[in-house]
Amino acid sequence: MDFNLSAEQKQLQAMARDFTRNEIIPIAAEYDQKEELPWEIVEKAFELGLLNVGIPEHAGGLGLSMLDEVVIGEELAYGCMGIYTILMASELGITPILLGGTEEQQKRFLAPLLEKPSLAAFALSEPNNGSDAAAMNTTAVLDGDEWVINGTKMWISNGGVAEVTVVFATVDKSAGHRGTVAIVVPKDAPGQSYNKIKHKMGQRASLTSELVFQDVRVPKDHMLGGPGDGFKIAMKTLDKTRIPVAAGSVGIARRALEESIKYSRERKAFGKPISELQAIQFKLAEMAMGIETGRLMTYKAAWLADQGQPHGMESAIAKAYCSEMAFDAANEAIQVHGGYGYVGEYPVEKLLRDVKLNQIYEGTNEIQRVVIARNLLR
Repeated sequence: MDFNLSAEQKQLQAMARDFTRNEIIPIAAEYDQKEELPWEIVEKAFELGLLNVGIPEHAGGLGLSMLDEVVIGEELAYGCMGIYTILMASELGITPILLGGTEEQQKRFLAPLLEKPSLAAFALSEPNNGSDAAAMNTTAVLDGDEWVINGTKMWISNGGVAEVTVVFATVDKSAGHRGTVAIVVPKDAPGQSYNKIKHKMGQRASLTSELVFQDVRVPKDHMLGGPGDGFKIAMKTLDKTRIPVAAGSVGIARRALEESIKYSRERKAFGKPISELQAIQFKLAEMAMGIETGRLMTYKAAWLADQGQPHGMESAIAKAYCSEMAFDAANEAIQVHGGYGYVGEYPVEKLLRDVKLNQIYEGTNEIQRVVIARNLLR
């Protein structure tokens, strides 16, 4: 058992950390306030090789491992979870193509994402279903050599700006999840529109959209897997991509701890820095305990995924534990900062707003507990 990162992983970690400090942190508050996607960050991430890192070598990409991704992800989320979500959601859009697509499809759909700064998206949730993903109403009808897609998708990260979106639809409502398909829809396919979702609590730098499909036609060979495979591909995708969410939560918690340490050393009360008060020290210790535990669970889930071993329960544990741990850390960071933590002068109030979404997207933490319990009782 070896807990050391490889030399290459340490280089990736250092590069991502420098990128975060030099490029993300200086603009994070601005784009949170503007509720805009900072496209210049996408461009700079592309130039450095930090965008779409999971595209395999046979499609022209770096083919980084899941452990590589989480090492990078912790660093990026330290700076801004909303900005990290832009890049992470692109990996989410890529993953079903890796899991359900042929090698030819992977080259066809993913290689163009390496030619310029480009994003992918994953469209599963709908206005009236989230956790009940099998109850989708978006339809796909085969008309000759084309799929015709109609319906609405909701809460789609990168929705509307992604070059490719994997859309999950039903071909037979009566068959439930066995009647679903996964179809790659390019950005230029006519009949698509999107509405930006505004006034989010947090992660405002990430574009979240409602996607509307009206008689959108794509070639038959844009389907991943076969008819009926859509739901299975979606669930396998989420088993993997919950791991980077956990990594992002660890990054937020680490930022909460470091900001709290810094502030507690500067702030004085009762004639001494508040870092000398046991009540504050206990809060810092609890944060550190959660971070170390969460990171280890995240690394374990990533390692299992990289080894091709079952990892659904471990990814669910990592996602639920880390997002709740990070929420508690951000909440305590505000408490350490007192009144200053409640306003935007310090970054900790944004950490709390941002991390709340980690408890919801890619499966609520209640759903994670369902996944864990099913594995226990199988």
